[in-house]
Amino acid sequence: MKNKLSLIVLVALMAFTLPPQKHITVYLIGDSTMANKEVKAYPETGWGMPFYVFFDSSVTVDNRAKNGRSTGSFMKEGLWQPVVNNLQPGDYVLIQFGHNDEVPTKKTYTTPEQFKNNLIQYVTDSRNKKAIPVLITPVARRKFDSSGHIADTHEQYAAIVRSVAQQYKVPLIDLDTESMALLQQYGPENSKWLFNYLTPGEHPNYPEGHADDTHFSELGARKMAEIVLADIRKLNLDLADRIVKPPVKK
Repeated sequence: MKNKLSLIVLVALMAFTLPPQKHITVYLIGDSTMANKEVKAYPETGWGMPFYVFFDSSVTVDNRAKNGRSTGSFMKEGLWQPVVNNLQPGDYVLIQFGHNDEVPTKKTYTTPEQFKNNLIQYVTDSRNKKAIPVLITPVARRKFDSSGHIADTHEQYAAIVRSVAQQYKVPLIDLDTESMALLQQYGPENSKWLFNYLTPGEHPNYPEGHADDTHFSELGARKMAEIVLADIRKLNLDLADRIVKPPVKK
């Protein structure tokens, strides 16, 4: 009788056990601030590199971001279509461009109108495959004015991202604003720790030293990834349920 009761309890518990979550892929598309780096570039780190470790086994993070790409060149070079071809319902596409779109002297320059249209295409293509696009404003550069206040170097193009997100009801992560706030918190000098700043002889990849106000150190990349993760939670995206939860303290 006791064994039968135990079996009934076990069956009842199994009936209420949630089925395993469907496996999904989170695609990252963007520029060098997000991209994976070759060993020769270390300790330069894109924020997409530490991003994947924060998710459970039901998520694959596929970082397709590339150095020097804009919304236009990412498409023209055939980097976007393979993502579209592989998208499955429920996948996510995190979209962060702007650094290379906004510089008129670069070959990758896109006009504000082109930039907007390209973002709309990324969103439309993703939704046509029943995937979930998330727009991200370009992450801040380290630039302070003479009074020690962080300067906004993405004002026009970040505003376009926000506008497209509002118009097409796309989840928005305002990384420009939030990363500027983080840099302001660190201040003009300490914020160098977040970027690829090296003194001569400090690292074999940069024997003469290095000063880079755009690309991140390992610490900076992790801090930016943490901002994105926090916003995924704030947006109440289903993806938030797949972020690894800290162990419960006993």
